[in-house]
Amino acid sequence: MRKVFEPQMTFGQTPIDQIKIDMRARDEIPKLLLGLQHIFCHKTLRQKVFEILETIVPEDVNSKNGRPGMDLWKILVMGTVRLNCNWDYDKLQEIVNNHKTIRQMLGHGLMDDDDMYALQTLKDNVQLLTPEILDEINTLVVKEGHKLLGKKKDQALMGKCDSFVVETDVHYPTDINLLFDAIRKTIQSAAVICQSLGMSMWRQSEYNIRTFKKLFRQAQRLKHSTSKDEQKKTKRAQLIVETHRLYIKAAEQFIQKANLTIETIGSSNPIGVAQIKELIEYIDHAILQVDLIQRRVIQGEKIPHAEKVFSIFEPHTEWISKGKAGVPQELGPHLRVCIVEDKYGLILHHQVMEKETDDKVTVPIINAAQNKFNNLRGCSFDKGFYSPANKKELKGMLDILVLPKKGKRNKTELEEETADVFIQHRKKHSAVESAINGLENHGLDRCPDSGILGFKRYVSLSILARNLQIIGHHIQQKELKKLQRTERRKAS
Repeated sequence: MRKVFEPQMTFGQTPIDQIKIDMRARDEIPKLLLGLQHIFCHKTLRQKVFEILETIVPEDVNSKNGRPGMDLWKILVMGTVRLNCNWDYDKLQEIVNNHKTIRQMLGHGLMDDDDMYALQTLKDNVQLLTPEILDEINTLVVKEGHKLLGKKKDQALMGKCDSFVVETDVHYPTDINLLFDAIRKTIQSAAVICQSLGMSMWRQSEYNIRTFKKLFRQAQRLKHSTSKDEQKKTKRAQLIVETHRLYIKAAEQFIQKANLTIETIGSSNPIGVAQIKELIEYIDHAILQVDLIQRRVIQGEKIPHAEKVFSIFEPHTEWISKGKAGVPQELGPHLRVCIVEDKYGLILHHQVMEKETDDKVTVPIINAAQNKFNNLRGCSFDKGFYSPANKKELKGMLDILVLPKKGKRNKTELEEETADVFIQHRKKHSAVESAINGLENHGLDRCPDSGILGFKRYVSLSILARNLQIIGHHIQQKELKKLQRTERRKAS
């Protein structure tokens, strides 16, 4: 049984529309809570948001029967608060259990001190939110933001489009430390399976991991000699090759033993089917890294970029060369996130770029943004989004197109890019960096959630939280001006 929101109030509970939020506060929490409060107090908007949240519950589940689950409104509040403040789940748990105003927004009263949230409860419930649900809510929030910020009904929107990198929570990838990760997980997975079946094949699993880690450290510490003495350089190179051979040999022994474990258990054994599948995946990762190390260190081959893997836990992680000063490479799952921002600072649409470059998403992201906001009639880009095909197609979609060409321009293109309208909007384009910086400061610098679904959810929550904060900031400034006028009247 799961409700969107419990309408029956308890003793000591403050109605959400009567929650007092400090209008002078400069922290992000009051701004976000003002945005959430506005959604809840706007009856039509609240109903639409609640209808979207109800889709979290599967159709074959009766919401009136069964064990009570967390209200869907609470899940939305917790998810946006976590992202807006860039907290982990431990911090979120502490705040939702002790922060007075946030607990009021969650629907708790003065007598609910014993109603606390466990860490795993928070993780399980926030993960019920999907990127699709969050994107639908975000569209409603942006449209409401336009009304609040004074946009006229038929006024055309001018967007700014850019991409940035979100890092994944992985260590610096090398083939030797990825091999260690793969063998470590292979040993641990095999030990768990054998223990559950009463087998003793991996009873020394912890000792095996420690032994293999010593070989890993030996290989990791060795660097090529910078001496001018060729004999010393040759000797060090031979030592590096020999150390890596020992490391690979130990890895192959563990791989062979893991395969023997799978054969001993047999495919007909129903116990631990999922665990065996996971074990096979780690073995495959280990075999791949063994091959790469042999080719790179022993055979002296240069490994093509397309064959490299940068994480066995987050396989969607890629290596990015952004070309920025001081940041030549950046790691991030599915690398880039592309956003379209309007002049009010609200993010109309975003797209996670899965193995895509800027020029590949130029048309699709504008098409998707116009499906949500049909009054988007102009957009500015940087040179990375340019291609002749993109420019031709976008001209038929937008009234104002600011898309600088890469390389040399002909006479017609030069006239286009020196026109007053083009120059005016190109100068304003850099403002999108402020939106990107705001997202990075409020959670979207590094994604701690695992898997591509977790990454997309994390990005969507961050976009929604940011838009709610902008709306809340506008409400706060408006109310603060009223408060200051009242204070001046009383003082006079």
